[in-house]
Amino acid sequence: MTAETDWLNEVRWDAQGLVPAIAQDWQTGRVLMVAWMNRDALILTVAEQRGIYWSRSRNRLWRKGEESGHIQRLHELRLDCDGDVIVLQVEQLGGMACHTGRTSCFYRRLVDGQWQVVDPVLKSPDEIYRHV
Repeated sequence: MTAETDWLNEVRWDAQGLVPAIAQDWQTGRVLMVAWMNRDALILTVAEQRGIYWSRSRNRLWRKGEESGHIQRLHELRLDCDGDVIVLQVEQLGGMACHTGRTSCFYRRLVDGQWQVVDPVLKSPDEIYRHV
């Protein structure tokens, strides 16, 4: 570890070496998505100035937008008071953070005991993720 990466020591990683990461729109403050980061993802996020996460389902690093083109350009990185949650303030290129084609992964609201979809699909997933 070098002086350039000493800041990583302040992050409280869980038993799997992960920390939750909240991506938030840098202008509106809206929460776009929640993902996980490992040490490498956090280092690369800072180095490349874009959202890079650890995909638990794929068991590999995941550059947001690598398939969809909807990249997250990093504007600011914050660590919470306990050191166990990261907030990325990002510019969501393409306007969609969710794989369902919506602005945010948080598109359902509890109304009268039922989850209601309150955000429209901006682009169908079939159009976003063209399988070759």
